[in-house]
Amino acid sequence: MKLIIGGVLLAAMAAALWARGRYVVVTVEGTSMAPTLSDGDRVLVRRLRIDQVSTGDVVVLEPPLTPVELGPGGPDGRQWNIKRAVALPGDPVPPGIDDSVTRVPPGALVVLGDNADSVDSRQRGFFDADRLLGVALRRLGGPPL
Repeated sequence: MKLIIGGVLLAAMAAALWARGRYVVVTVEGTSMAPTLSDGDRVLVRRLRIDQVSTGDVVVLEPPLTPVELGPGGPDGRQWNIKRAVALPGDPVPPGIDDSVTRVPPGALVVLGDNADSVDSRQRGFFDADRLLGVALRRLGGPPL
């Protein structure tokens, strides 16, 4: 019986470690994604690479500005943005982003907030795909995004 209980506990710990490496919970700060997300909402984010992201996904990533320009980061020292992916590598560049290129360069993406007052690719240009945390799946306690 002790062996069974020990096995179940070990499996539960392994599953928790796997989930922690694959998923993270992020708290929304600000109104850039209103009305989809509100200040204080908590969202479940699945860690993904750029080749696993689709246009229209709500993504969490670091902005292209330096930390000095952004101010203090979160508990991990990093500053995160939550935005909607509107163009991925190789896609046509949407109007008003960068008139010097016609396609999104490799390793970059274009993101916009759902709120028209959002600070996003319209002001900051391309976001670096290497700074992508992942895709927001759902608001905790709410429907899928």
